[in-house]
Amino acid sequence: MDQIGDKWCLLIFQEVFWGINSFNEMKETMGVSRGVLSDRLQWLESVGCLKKAPDRKGGKRLVYHLTPKSIEIYDSALMALAWERRFFSNPELDAVELTHKSCGKVFSPQMRCRGCNWEVQAKDIEYKPGPGAARDNRDKKVRRRSSISVENVPSKRSVYRNLINIVGDRWTANVIALSFHGLRRFDQFHSELPIATNILTDRLKFLVEEGIFEKVLYLERPKRYEYRLTEKGDALYPWFVSILQWGDKWCDTPEKGKPMRLVHKPCGLTLRGQATCSECKGVLRAKDVEFSLGD
Repeated sequence: MDQIGDKWCLLIFQEVFWGINSFNEMKETMGVSRGVLSDRLQWLESVGCLKKAPDRKGGKRLVYHLTPKSIEIYDSALMALAWERRFFSNPELDAVELTHKSCGKVFSPQMRCRGCNWEVQAKDIEYKPGPGAARDNRDKKVRRRSSISVENVPSKRSVYRNLINIVGDRWTANVIALSFHGLRRFDQFHSELPIATNILTDRLKFLVEEGIFEKVLYLERPKRYEYRLTEKGDALYPWFVSILQWGDKWCDTPEKGKPMRLVHKPCGLTLRGQATCSECKGVLRAKDVEFSLGD
């Protein structure tokens, strides 16, 4: 999430996946300032997620292309779209149609365990420390969330903008991720994350307002609350698994190995989630999926 978890970075990926890959096109469709867009594009180049090269028409104009590293974010894009369609409805989103060329059917993306082919759910996962387990030693977070809402992004291709609005701040995403490990209370989140108390309060309030957490009183005097995942929050789990697996493969990991092991309790194997077709259960590859945005 430190590499790609910024709201504008996620929106850039969304546009490039749709084929919008020049600076001016992105600026127009995203409604972002020139300075912010330039900063994020330079950052994504520096971490190997985008590269500048001539357009495929043979011209001299340089445009941004996906790299092998960023192409594999495709699974998370599918999981984002599945979550968005489950909890939101708007004309652009409702018009999206995905066809799996291998079976020829319109489908919904699902995440399944590679070992047993069961659909992945948070309640079925057990966590164990990996060989590279360590505490979070990043600098304390003090910057507030961006005040610019993704609702103001003019692009008609922003088909999972609500998810981006929620996870497009890496510490908000970190809080949700910790909740999948059973953390519910303010002091538990604070002990695990290098985050200022006022910023953590802001993030928890935001997640309650967005329906990701339910605030439940557990102590009357003094009043103390737990933050419990709702159905909407719990359904984010496949997206988080896809990002975790991508990070384990492509981002810097400790020399000793991966920091965490996920065990899929139904089969007892280390979880390897994969995006699959709801119709034929086949594994989804970018080249095998056709997207239609409607009229």
